[in-house]
Amino acid sequence: MTPRRFLTTLLGALLVVLIFWQFRPRAPISAVGTSANAPHPPPTPLAPAAATSSTAATTAEDGGRSELADALNSPATNIHADLHVLDEVFMAYQTNFHGNPVGTNAEITAALTGKNPLHLALVPRDLPAINTHGELCDRWGTPFFFHQLSGTRMEIHSAGPDRKFWTDDDAVLTP
Repeated sequence: MTPRRFLTTLLGALLVVLIFWQFRPRAPISAVGTSANAPHPPPTPLAPAAATSSTAATTAEDGGRSELADALNSPATNIHADLHVLDEVFMAYQTNFHGNPVGTNAEITAALTGKNPLHLALVPRDLPAINTHGELCDRWGTPFFFHQLSGTRMEIHSAGPDRKFWTDDDAVLTP
């Protein structure tokens, strides 16, 4: 075997090993934060650490229930607190996926309830704030309007008590 052929074979084998290593199966991250048996440290949050919730998310496989969004539409709070709860949910999503979910309200809600590559449920599927169309709704029953400003910034709109968007009583959170 000539040295050139040997070097070509060696480089080809190295390339195959690198490709298999890149696409190897990895254990899903099952919670926001650290895990005692995690083989790698969790991803660095893109949002400030002080703003992230310490409440754990769950995966579809573990059967647990995330409490991250339980305060949404609580009678003890107001719409501004609801917007901040959703902002925390989006920050937790960003921590695990390095960006926001995209699409319509129903598509974003599906991603937040576990229809994502890690099957990470930041919002439980049985949350009362989710309507029959699979959309996250404000305390007056109107689906939120999510406007992605960038890969890591999500503006959240509530139509307010009159249930009409773009009027004076709308509540908006722009991070």
